[in-house]
Amino acid sequence: MRFPSSIFVSVSLFTAETTAALYLSSTYRSAGDQIWQGLTLLFTLVPSVLVQLTLTFIHRDLSRDRPLILLLHILQLGPIVRCLEAFCIYGSVGRVEEPYVSITRKKQMPRRGQAEEVERQVGQAEGKLFTHRAAFARTSVIQAFLGSAPQLTLQLYICVLQQGVSIGRGTLMVISLLSIVYGALRCNILAIKIKYDDYEVDVRPMAYVCIFLWRSFEIATRVVVLVLFSSVLQLWILPVVLLNFLVFFLYPWILFWQSHSPFPENIEKTLTRVGTTIVLCMLTFLYAGINMFCWSAVQVKLSDPDLINKSQNWYRMAVYYMLRFVENASLLLLWYIYKTDIYKFICAPLLVLQLLVAYAIAIFFMLVFYQFCHPCRRLFSSSMTQGLWDCSSLLCLMCSSGSPQNRPMVKEAPTPSAPKEPATQRPHDTASDSTDDMPNDTTYDMLNDTTFDTPNEMDSNIGGGINGDIRHGVPCTV
Repeated sequence: MRFPSSIFVSVSLFTAETTAALYLSSTYRSAGDQIWQGLTLLFTLVPSVLVQLTLTFIHRDLSRDRPLILLLHILQLGPIVRCLEAFCIYGSVGRVEEPYVSITRKKQMPRRGQAEEVERQVGQAEGKLFTHRAAFARTSVIQAFLGSAPQLTLQLYICVLQQGVSIGRGTLMVISLLSIVYGALRCNILAIKIKYDDYEVDVRPMAYVCIFLWRSFEIATRVVVLVLFSSVLQLWILPVVLLNFLVFFLYPWILFWQSHSPFPENIEKTLTRVGTTIVLCMLTFLYAGINMFCWSAVQVKLSDPDLINKSQNWYRMAVYYMLRFVENASLLLLWYIYKTDIYKFICAPLLVLQLLVAYAIAIFFMLVFYQFCHPCRRLFSSSMTQGLWDCSSLLCLMCSSGSPQNRPMVKEAPTPSAPKEPATQRPHDTASDSTDDMPNDTTYDMLNDTTFDTPNEMDSNIGGGINGDIRHGVPCTV
């Protein structure tokens, strides 16, 4: 059983960022900056409450008699208690023989066109630890993009206005950036495990390095661009942020409305229609928050029973990065035109160039990850570079489709010519490569984050690769 290092990292970042934010808010209070104090506390307490609710929802504590755990969650100490519980479970493995185990079957990565299935026994302790890992993976994403990302943007904006960085503010900014990058990394790994649930996924260290560099350059560049633009055009930053947020918030709902699918009712049995609607709104809210700063590896699809789009769409990713690059360049151009005297000691053209190059470097590491380091790249029907090339070719074709046909043609005088022999028609080529370019809509069962409290629950639950279900899936092609 693997050491729960991801849980320890999540709780460490959560605790460090909360402590640094509380200390910085106290310094703002001493200096009389009540607005900065209020915003700092807002971006600390709101994601903390959402993290407590998420842990309670995933572990189903409301339907179980655990008043002490609920009290600790109310006191915002839930992640620390869950971390200690996970380490206690990890330490107790192997000391007591478990009377009930479940059998899981996972496919290995195909070699020479064949994928072998491997059976493995999973005990109750490992099942509970799996639930803790899944819960903290989701809370890391919530903490990153609903708390750390706004916090980093706010503190960097204050640094620009005050033209200085204090020790407390600099510490909070570093921790917030690490929290965002880690949350984006967990989002990528979570998307891979959801899409390829039938396979035994092994993420290598080089893949983690590529994701870390990709997300670091992408998020840091985006935050700096937003801060620079807001420092010179304070009134226009609000429409830009709201437009971005509303587009990504409403996009899953528009697709759901166009699909004419029934309203999802299988999220949680104890939830009413109103509760289900609130959960779906929070999911799309988080989805919009992620896409505000970087590309979301987990694509929301409300018409799917698992609420996740399990097909990889290279075209959507290419369009996102092209539009985001154009938007960043436009915001930097407006900043360069309207920059004030506070930037007189900065070489503005060099800064603009550095930010655009940094975003291009982020795209480069993304291509390296999907082309060489993705753990399931053998299951791709086409490479990512080929998909991006096809998308760019399609855009060029759309731009030049109407221009040559509308031009007036000048008829030349007919010239006599010798009669030609009738040309023989060549046989029509019936071979088609369209099947290789069709998007893959192969669906998979999403990980079912159920708790493992009693043997009966382990035997009765279905799905997730932990509860002993035997799956026979086909290889995934992307």
